[in-house]
Amino acid sequence: MEYSIIIENLVKKFGDFTAVNNISLKIEKGEFFGFLGPNGAGKTTTINIIMGLLDPTSGRVIVEGMNISKDIEKIRQIIGLVTQETIVEPELTVMDNLRLFGRLYHVPEDEIERRGMALLKMVGLENFSNTYAGVLSGGMQRRLAVAKALIHNPRILVLDEPTTGLDVQNRTNFWSLLEKVNKEKGLTILLTTQYLEEADRLCQRIAIIDHGKIVALGTPSELKKSISKGSILEVSAEKDALARAAEIAKRFFKQEPKIQGDRFSVAIEGDGIEAMNKYIKELEAKKVNTISVSMHQPTLDDVFLKLTGSSLRDTVSSQVPSRMALMRRR
Repeated sequence: MEYSIIIENLVKKFGDFTAVNNISLKIEKGEFFGFLGPNGAGKTTTINIIMGLLDPTSGRVIVEGMNISKDIEKIRQIIGLVTQETIVEPELTVMDNLRLFGRLYHVPEDEIERRGMALLKMVGLENFSNTYAGVLSGGMQRRLAVAKALIHNPRILVLDEPTTGLDVQNRTNFWSLLEKVNKEKGLTILLTTQYLEEADRLCQRIAIIDHGKIVALGTPSELKKSISKGSILEVSAEKDALARAAEIAKRFFKQEPKIQGDRFSVAIEGDGIEAMNKYIKELEAKKVNTISVSMHQPTLDDVFLKLTGSSLRDTVSSQVPSRMALMRRR
């Protein structure tokens, strides 16, 4: 098996704060690999180390057989990057944006023209080559950013929260483009994201990172099965009733319910429908009033909740102050 990226015991500290805490993993060539986690979890720091923008405190990173401590200039030549901030030159045409980036990567002029038109066709902008980039929609500019990242024929494409700020329709279209790029170009794609559905749809494997550590690694299906071979029961109720319903669920299902605000969830093994019906009858017998009782198959949000004790949405908002504190510390 050939690996595009090998990370061994990677540590990155900023003063007394450990942003990346002894991460090790191997990413296969051509794999669509996802880093899932909240702000401040260590996703972007790991990416920055891979790209040579940060030096590791300790550990080793090998990219396409090259060590980042010795061959970082060569490594940068084989990586394309799309960030959450759309970076295009608004006063240049779409094609001139590609020409500029091609020259920065020392791509021959005739190759820039050939690759540029092929890439514009791939991202659906072939009819806008002479249009100024500044008048394109946000979604079109994001597609242009992908074309720019591919103009030098990289072997690895890094996507750092690339759909942040896009509406649902543009995000869905962008996912289709990324799937197309992965399939047609055969690139190794490394995606960091806060969107659970994005990682679920696109990634062949996912590493969930929390507080600088990898807390789970596997395919989306493997991660979901790791928390339950059955279903997830979700109950919402007023505060006092919720506590009573959760205590009954703990005894009933022999699992610790995960409480979030006015609801909790708990894994159910075996026949979920039968178990839920029996649980509802138990609530009725105990005269515990609930707002709703529902059941669904495990999702990545359930995985994150099980592993970290809070949903990704909650953790994202709670991590923002600590990230700002880190920036001030720098």
